[in-house]
Amino acid sequence: MNTRRIARTVGITALALGALAILGALLVRDQMARNRRELFSPHPVRRLAALGWLAGRDATIDNVQLLRDFIAWEPRPLLRRRALHILHRMERELEQKTARTGEVAG
Repeated sequence: MNTRRIARTVGITALALGALAILGALLVRDQMARNRRELFSPHPVRRLAALGWLAGRDATIDNVQLLRDFIAWEPRPLLRRRALHILHRMERELEQKTARTGEVAG
């Protein structure tokens, strides 16, 4: 009797943890998409927050291109400078990755 109760409790706990993990993954994915969209928001504070989010992402060719597009589009000098700073850091990181792996940058 006691063993059955323990097994049921463990099963319910595992199921709940699995559901929470799936929910967490969906929320993170949604947040990432939202932050990426907010980069071109009409609200400067949202754009600044999106830049902060993007600064924490890995340096990828897609992120570099996104920043270049943003810099060309952004009317505010402060936000453009912040984006340029992030862009230069990401470009350096990509160059270092390329140098380590011996790949040709393209």
